[in-house]
Amino acid sequence: MFAEFGYGVLVVSFIVAIYSGVTAVYGAANKSPALVESARRAMLLTFPLISLSAAVLIYLLINNHFEVAFVYEVTSRSMPTYLKITAWWGGQAGSLVFWSWLLAVFTSAVTLRKWDRDIEFLPWVITVSAVTLIFFLGMSVFFENPFTRFWLVGGNVEPSMFAPANATVFTPQDGQGLNPLLRHPGMVIHPPLLYLGFVSFVIPYAFAIAALITGRTDDRWIRISRRWSLWAWLFLSFGLVLGGRWAYDVLGWGGYWGWDPVEIAAFMPWLTGTAFLHSVMIQEKRGLLKHWNMILVIFTYALVIFGTFLTRSGVLSSVHAFANSPIGPFFMGYVTLTLVVSVALVIWRWPILRSETEMKSMLSREALFLLNNLLFMSILVVCFWGVIFPLISELFTGQKVTVGPPFYERATAPLFSALLFLMAIAPLSAWGHSTIQTLGRAIWKSAIAALVVTVTLFFTYTQIPGALIGFFLVALALFATLHEFWRGARARQKAQNENFFTAISRLMGRNRRRYGGYIIHISMALMAIGILGIEIFQKETQGTLSQGEQLNIAGYAIEYRELASWDSQGEGVNYTRAVLDVYENGIYLGQLKPRIDYYFDSQQNMTIPGLRSTLRDDLYVLLVDWQPVSNLSATFKVYVNPLVNWLWIGSLLFLFGIIFAAWPEPDEAEEPARVARSVSQTSAAD
Repeated sequence: MFAEFGYGVLVVSFIVAIYSGVTAVYGAANKSPALVESARRAMLLTFPLISLSAAVLIYLLINNHFEVAFVYEVTSRSMPTYLKITAWWGGQAGSLVFWSWLLAVFTSAVTLRKWDRDIEFLPWVITVSAVTLIFFLGMSVFFENPFTRFWLVGGNVEPSMFAPANATVFTPQDGQGLNPLLRHPGMVIHPPLLYLGFVSFVIPYAFAIAALITGRTDDRWIRISRRWSLWAWLFLSFGLVLGGRWAYDVLGWGGYWGWDPVEIAAFMPWLTGTAFLHSVMIQEKRGLLKHWNMILVIFTYALVIFGTFLTRSGVLSSVHAFANSPIGPFFMGYVTLTLVVSVALVIWRWPILRSETEMKSMLSREALFLLNNLLFMSILVVCFWGVIFPLISELFTGQKVTVGPPFYERATAPLFSALLFLMAIAPLSAWGHSTIQTLGRAIWKSAIAALVVTVTLFFTYTQIPGALIGFFLVALALFATLHEFWRGARARQKAQNENFFTAISRLMGRNRRRYGGYIIHISMALMAIGILGIEIFQKETQGTLSQGEQLNIAGYAIEYRELASWDSQGEGVNYTRAVLDVYENGIYLGQLKPRIDYYFDSQQNMTIPGLRSTLRDDLYVLLVDWQPVSNLSATFKVYVNPLVNWLWIGSLLFLFGIIFAAWPEPDEAEEPARVARSVSQTSAAD
């Protein structure tokens, strides 16, 4: 009963989305406000409809309706209620419904805005959103139905939405349970944030397509969708950070990023989105790069769909991917069609996308921002090639040849280094025109300070050339950005006769976008410290210890004391935990307790490291193996990860910077005087 109802509502949602898209196009073509309004109301209706279907699915998950195949695959009786709810996006079929639900939320929100100044955009924004929604709902309705049930037919169990002839519903006693790797607290939040980032980028794309169709290719579509772009970037960034933390905590490889294909699939739209956020500033300030901005937002949308395809097709091996699925070709077909139509629209409008001014100086801020964009695109090319290479190799040789982390690290390291350098100098250059002399006068103090830091590190920490270059660039970016805060606050102090802290607070409050960007730059520099530390200075060892024996690494001594194993029947988990004493240079620091959790329902392990964290390094210990008949010996793998916690500190500051930059401001149309003042202040600051 519930399954049929949930599926029926999903089908109705699919039909309503089709009506909305078709009616919006017909209304725009016939200049009929009534039809456009009908399309808008239909789009608004998709949200409560999909919400109702999702509510039914959550009810089935919570109440152990194992006759539903999806419920059986992702839940079990031993799972707590909150995990049963999060299992909604823990499986293929449920995650597609979740994707559709989020898109319905965002599309409803954008269609509820005031459209007085931009009414010609409305039907095409609805159309693009509806087409995307139709595609994802179609995947759920026809291929990955989360309401499919088990039926007993002639002694065999068959999954089907509707009852076959002479069949009865089959209900297993218990479900398979969620993959243990997905039961980590970070995975409760990580996938939804990635989905939020993916779906949010649909809105800027919809406005871009609307601008192309209507011919309104000025920066109005950018201004309308700017905050959507920032929030999409926030969600995607936060999702990537949490994914890194999850990998660090449960995957047992001693790191946060393994250049996994699905990791890269989420990273690629982040790259194009980051380039887009920088590039649109050039169009707003100088009227340049209109073609480029259209291409960037189109690529971002296509990469969102492509990333979803990689996760769900099963074409590439990944710890993050779902099982093989028949929907992969449909995703590729949709991506291809989207790219063809979008690029065709750009070519059609190419003449009216001409720049309003010319780029006169190669050291101007717009030129450096363009170089920044090219570096992001270069990293994208490396990532895309690495991801598709196994598919290409299989096509021509019959074997999948995977590309490992060394390829990505060697190829992207110089590009990321160049980005760090641009982070330091680009904000110091002027719009329109800049020279080496003016940049030199702005950067020399920061360069000397960075050089002093580098020389100090040479004599006290490391003589590795690559590390020293990296630390110099980090220090340069940090000092140059901090100097901009100091310079702006001092100028305001003199002009307004304020104390330093009042001056910097008001300066940042009235120039959120600019100083939010500076905060992000500082956070990226801090994250780079953590990346340099773990990538260059990580140490590891492994050994089998008897009770009382020690394993030594990087000044640490790890002494094996005991091992215990017990069942928690209520949770359906067997815990095996080792106890280790940790010493540094003979001084006792405390205990670490690495463990392995075995889940009876899914018959899978989850590795939990023993972790001691400081700003200097992480001591990261894994329980690898032991003899079940005896607790007298066990095998451990130990990592020392220098400076890695600066990655997490920088990540938190990074998120704060995005929120600060994206915090809502009054609408231009509602408070023109205030907006005029803000523009004046921003120009003065620039």
